[in-house]
Amino acid sequence: MAETSPTAVSIAEDGSGKPSLLRGLSLLDATLFIVSGIIGSSIFLTAKDIAGPLPHPTLFLGVWVLGGLISMCAALAFAEMASMFPESGGQYVFLREAYGDYAGFLYGWMYLTVSSGGSIAALAVASGAYAGKILPMFAQENILFTVAGMPINATQAYAIAAIAFLTWVNVTGVREGAMMQNIATWARTIAMVAFIILGLTVGRGAWANFHAAASGVTSLSMGYSPGQFVGAIGIALIPVFWAYDGWVYSTFVAGEVKNAQRNVPISIVLGLLIVGVLYVAMNVVYVYAMPTSAIAKEEAVAFASATSLFSPSAAVWLSATIAIACFGAAASCALGGGRIFYAMAKDGVFFPQMAAVHPRFRTPAIALIVQGVWSAILTLSGRYDQLYTYVIFMMVLFYVMTVVGLFILRWKRPDAPRPYRCTGYPWLPAIYLLVAGAWTLNTLIERPKESLIGVAIVLAGTPIYWYYKRKAA
Repeated sequence: MAETSPTAVSIAEDGSGKPSLLRGLSLLDATLFIVSGIIGSSIFLTAKDIAGPLPHPTLFLGVWVLGGLISMCAALAFAEMASMFPESGGQYVFLREAYGDYAGFLYGWMYLTVSSGGSIAALAVASGAYAGKILPMFAQENILFTVAGMPINATQAYAIAAIAFLTWVNVTGVREGAMMQNIATWARTIAMVAFIILGLTVGRGAWANFHAAASGVTSLSMGYSPGQFVGAIGIALIPVFWAYDGWVYSTFVAGEVKNAQRNVPISIVLGLLIVGVLYVAMNVVYVYAMPTSAIAKEEAVAFASATSLFSPSAAVWLSATIAIACFGAAASCALGGGRIFYAMAKDGVFFPQMAAVHPRFRTPAIALIVQGVWSAILTLSGRYDQLYTYVIFMMVLFYVMTVVGLFILRWKRPDAPRPYRCTGYPWLPAIYLLVAGAWTLNTLIERPKESLIGVAIVLAGTPIYWYYKRKAA
């Protein structure tokens, strides 16, 4: 047996002598974790929802830049808090430190019941659906058997197998989980870069599509009143924010990142910049392939663009790219989510079994397994999309609360070590609060039913919090 180094021992054991998480992730791992967590299927599908309200090519592309900049305003705030608290749990830890453990618990409860479980289920199913376009054996139309009157198709079986595989790999070690995620990230990034370069150099597109006339609009204002113009941008930003979501992922595994106080903040900023460049370039290719008036009618713009630029056979290659993208995003979600539940259990506000660290693999094995089982159940139930719709209001609200938490922590702990201090403070975080706060208020007014159901789902975990809080006391 190889001898364990003193450094590894000091990291692997806490004061109680019990095994704890091992810092085995590099800056590259953390950055690829951000890229992998953000890029799922949305960049290949959401252009229609943006070109509808904003058919002008300049605005269509500009809103992707705007969404990235607004996301960066929040990311810089998170980066400061990540440098202050370089431990596993990420946003849960930030909320706990700013507001107390009840606010942190509510976020963690939401993440387990809906965000993590729903994301993994949805991404695994999406990966199976696109794999089914290449290999018919995984097609949704292929019904395998029926359980209690509920048909189970091949795509669901693929998704459950993928979830089981992801869970197993992440349980066996943080390096193994990161390696699998890195491979998927490199594969999809190379495919996207190839699509961008080949599309703009040898693709059968037209630069005339970038002129307003090609999209049937005559001016940048598109004939909207000032209020309508702002409203159109707000509507277009919804799918853009959704596409950029995931820039917080490396904070979840901060307790396993080497030199986390430096590397986690860098990974957030660098990862978001990489994704922003890829997103804008992909949409440039979409406009080169077809005018925005045509993009507004395409449910699957990436397929339509590939067919227009190259040939119908290119759609097969693109299906493989999307399947890998969804699988990689599910891998990132699986790797990060378990660390939140582990942190909650360590604080004594969640099921204590989830605080267990595998003595050999040094991973939060129980938390990862519970997350995997719940994701598989949601995959079979088919209810993950509905749950996610209900709680998106709460997800954005928690982002707003966390950025407000930066101001609170500056006031509560002015002398606390901050290896990185938020660039542009207080103005850039304030811009995010203004935009995201307005979006949250508008959602509550326009979609009160979905918003209040989201609140109810989150508050439903309160009895569990009070039970463990009283038990700990």
